[in-house]
Amino acid sequence: MRAAVLHAIGDEKFDIRDDVTVLGPGPGEVRIRVRAAGICHSDLSARDGGLPQPVPAVLGHEAAGDVLEVGEGAEDLAPGDRVTVNWLPACGACAACRRGEPYLCMAHVMAGYAMPRFMVGDTPAFGMVGCGAFAEEMVVHRAGLVKIAPDVPYEVAALLGCGVTTGVGAVVNTAAVRPGDTVAVIGCGGVGIAAIQGARLAGAAVIVAVDTVAAKHDLARRFGATHAVTPDGLSDLSAELTDGEGVDYAFDVVAVPATLRTAWTAVRRGGTVVVVGAGRAEHHVEFSPFELLFEGKRIIPSLYGSADPPRDFGRLLALWRAGRLDLEGMVSHRLRLDQLDDALAALGRGDVIRQVIVHDTGA
Repeated sequence: MRAAVLHAIGDEKFDIRDDVTVLGPGPGEVRIRVRAAGICHSDLSARDGGLPQPVPAVLGHEAAGDVLEVGEGAEDLAPGDRVTVNWLPACGACAACRRGEPYLCMAHVMAGYAMPRFMVGDTPAFGMVGCGAFAEEMVVHRAGLVKIAPDVPYEVAALLGCGVTTGVGAVVNTAAVRPGDTVAVIGCGGVGIAAIQGARLAGAAVIVAVDTVAAKHDLARRFGATHAVTPDGLSDLSAELTDGEGVDYAFDVVAVPATLRTAWTAVRRGGTVVVVGAGRAEHHVEFSPFELLFEGKRIIPSLYGSADPPRDFGRLLALWRAGRLDLEGMVSHRLRLDQLDDALAALGRGDVIRQVIVHDTGA
C-alpha cells in the first residue's frame, strides 16, 4: 500500500512509498482502510521534534475509514463498519480511567511508541501515537475506534478524531463555559475554530478571536466570533468589552510563552487560562508567586478536550446533524497523499482551517 514515511526528525520531505505493509491486527486490534485523514499542527510538531516521535514513522492521527479485519477480542466490529479514530484510547483499568479521566490514560499511546505498526520494505516503522493515518491502511487498538453511522461523510468523521473534539471539548468539558461568559481564543486554525464554535454552543456572550494573520479574522467571525483582533490588541479589547475587567476565559491554542502571557493578561482577576495547544518541552513561562496569588487566576490544561470519545463523538455528530456545529465548513482543502509536504507548509496560512487527505472512497 501507499504511505508517507518520515525517515528522520526534521525532514521537510516525506517519502511517498508504495511498498509499505501494515502489521496486524493482533488480539484486540482492528485493521482499517483510511478514507480521510485530517492534517493537524501536531503532525508538524512530531515531524519537527516538538513532540516525541520514534522514526522511521508514518505520521497522522486524525482519521476515519472502514473496518477491513478484526483481531481476537474485537469482534463487536465487523468488516465494512464505518469508524472514526480516537488517537488517545483509554484502557478502562488504570487509576486515571477509574477516576473518570480517560483523556489522561497513557496505556495504549505508550504502547504505540514502543511497537512498530508498519514495514517499509524490510524496515519496521512506527505510527504516530500508535496510529499512522498518512497511509492507505492502519491498525489500531479496538479502543481507538468509534463506530459511526454509514451516512456520516468520512471527512466529517475524521475531524472528530482530534481537532474538533479538542477545541469544542476545551470549552464545554474542561472550562464548562456558561451562558453569558466572555471568552478569547488565541489561534484560529482548526482547533481554534472548533473552540470558537464550542463557545458559541455554550452561549458565551463575547467571543474574541485572536490571530496574527488578519485573514483568519473573517473566518473566525463566520464560525461565531463576535470580535477579532491581533495578539497585541487583545488586552485593550478585552478590557473595553468587559468594563476593564478582562475576559472570563482565554483559550491558548498556540501554547508558546508569548501567547500564554497574552492569555494571562487578557483574563480578569479570578479568570481562567486554558492551555489547549501542545507546546514544546523546552519552552518555559515565568510567573511570580505574588501575581499567582493576588491575581487569583487559574491556569488549567485541556488534553484532548478532556473528552471521552465513545460518548463525545456521538454528541458532536448530534450537534452537526442539528445544524449547530459546522464541520463541513471547516474542511478548507481536500488533498492527495502526495501533497502532504505542501499541506504542512501551509499550516497557519490565512485560508487554511483544516486540510484533509481524501483517498478514493467509492462513495
